[in-house]
Amino acid sequence: MKLEKLVGDRFKEMPADCEIESHGLMIRGGYMKQVASGIYSSYTPLRRITRKIEQIIREEMDAIDGQEVQLPVLLPASLWEESGRYEDAGKELLPLKDRNNGPLVLAMSHEEAVVHLVREYGQSYAKYPFMLYQIQTKVRDEARPRNGLIRAREFMMKDAYSFHTTWEDLNEYYSKFFEAYEKIFKRVGIPEIIAAVSSTGSNMCHKFMFINPVGEDTVALCSECDYRADAETAESIVENKRSEVSEEIKLVHTPDIRTIEDLCRFLNLPKEKTYKAVVYQKNSNDDYVILFIRGDLDVSETKLKNYLGDDIRPAIITEDSGITPGFIGPYNLKEGYTVLFDKSLKNTNNMCSGANIFDYHYTGLDVERDCGNVEFHDFAKIKDGSICPKCGRHSIKISKGIELGTMLQIGTKYTEAMGMQYLDKEGKSQCPIMGCYGIGIGRLVASICEAHHDSYGPIWPISIAPWQVHLCCVRPDNLEVKKVADKLYEELLKHNIEVIYDDRNVSTGVMFSDADLLGVPVRVVASPRNMKENCVEIATRDKSISLKVPVDEAVEEIMNLINKLKAEV
Repeated sequence: MKLEKLVGDRFKEMPADCEIESHGLMIRGGYMKQVASGIYSSYTPLRRITRKIEQIIREEMDAIDGQEVQLPVLLPASLWEESGRYEDAGKELLPLKDRNNGPLVLAMSHEEAVVHLVREYGQSYAKYPFMLYQIQTKVRDEARPRNGLIRAREFMMKDAYSFHTTWEDLNEYYSKFFEAYEKIFKRVGIPEIIAAVSSTGSNMCHKFMFINPVGEDTVALCSECDYRADAETAESIVENKRSEVSEEIKLVHTPDIRTIEDLCRFLNLPKEKTYKAVVYQKNSNDDYVILFIRGDLDVSETKLKNYLGDDIRPAIITEDSGITPGFIGPYNLKEGYTVLFDKSLKNTNNMCSGANIFDYHYTGLDVERDCGNVEFHDFAKIKDGSICPKCGRHSIKISKGIELGTMLQIGTKYTEAMGMQYLDKEGKSQCPIMGCYGIGIGRLVASICEAHHDSYGPIWPISIAPWQVHLCCVRPDNLEVKKVADKLYEELLKHNIEVIYDDRNVSTGVMFSDADLLGVPVRVVASPRNMKENCVEIATRDKSISLKVPVDEAVEEIMNLINKLKAEV
């Protein structure tokens, strides 16, 4: 198509409200326009990119026997009530009502909808296994939308759901899906994705992460082995060495000392010798949960939720709660709370903790001596320098990442809650076992831009670029240049090459600046200077290739370069 007809403006300055490169470049380059916070309209270049990504995904889903469906974005709240998620989903779920006051939701995921679709169909074991997928809009009422398409309120996702009669069958299919995801990320030009193991209890889960400092997720990576895990659920291993002599527990006056940092300064202690108390409330019944952890560590709320089987929130500590904020400790703590201990406190003595008395702490605490039989569980976030759960070395590094895809074995959570059953070979009723698999399309586009750009604009991989060739006619008022450029454009189109043709009467600087922002992988320049040598200039957007080719050989050379770039993806 002609660039002069392309709807959407490109401009030089980075928008002030764009915190990351991909967001700014895609606004500047005329890819999208903000409608409201976290909500964007897509111009043609972005839509062409996403269509190519969607096609790659479809091909890989079809290759593992997936069947594409389309589920509604607007769903009756009754479906979510069946699964139990209507009350538990939290504030990210966007509820609304129709004209008859009937409750509805805008789906942020489609587990309920897909079970509703197939629960009558899947009544016999002979129908299994099968996998359905869709590419569909999702809506989440994000509290803090940011970074353009990386954290939006309305976004496009590929979500897939597989149904099985045995865990063995699900495990086998899960491996096929894993390979399909690796192929997808390679084909779209971002093969450096890391598959991090994530724990959701007993079932298998992987998060596919793009390691990048703009990410809001964290990944634990071992520099000595191939261990990769979601930092929220990675096992935190701590080595404690007990002091040979256990001191007596002693009450110490600590006026106005409410934080671990203040306590360590006041008593001249390292954080490793202190107890940190973190208080939550269960969403289901508002009961208090008091979690004790070593003072140098932080709580993984994901681990805590998995352990409790309940959602939690930071506690609002009232006067009648019996809890003394800033001075909470396990010794002489009143009953009536769920009290938990992190493994980081195991095999410790001579510790300092709150005394449950305003302005007082205990020193010399040995929890196993002073508090009786105590169970320890893993609730801590893994941190830099931690012990690798796989190789045992102090080699863990915590990196920021963007979660681009997930795979999760959700078992019978939804089929059981929603009454989906089949008759097995013995005629007994069973609930199907499910797997769930997602990829964020818009987030993937933004991440590819983060991975492939320079200061001038995106550098799109050939497999997903909005066009394959950007043809620049410098000085279209020069009849010889215009004639050569027009002929090249026509010949490339005849060979089914995707071309964006710029024959506007603008300066060379504007023309090349727009080309940089559109990020098309192959650029062809026809100019008066090149015409003196009867050549055109062919270059790649990443500047790795630049050559002059005779006009008569240009089409063949362009096609060879396109094929070369395709082979490298």
